[in-house]
Amino acid sequence: MILPMHMGALHPFEQVLTLVLAFGPFLLLAAVIVLRRRQDVHEDQRDR
Repeated sequence: MILPMHMGALHPFEQVLTLVLAFGPFLLLAAVIVLRRRQDVHEDQRDR
């Protein structure tokens, strides 16, 4: 049986990097969706 070896606590920089890599893509996607919806609403109002 192979047991994973714990390498100790993460350095603060590594913690930040882990959070950015874990949640960054979702935050970027949310920002893109919000911006596109605003553009679509603006275009719809302009067309009326």
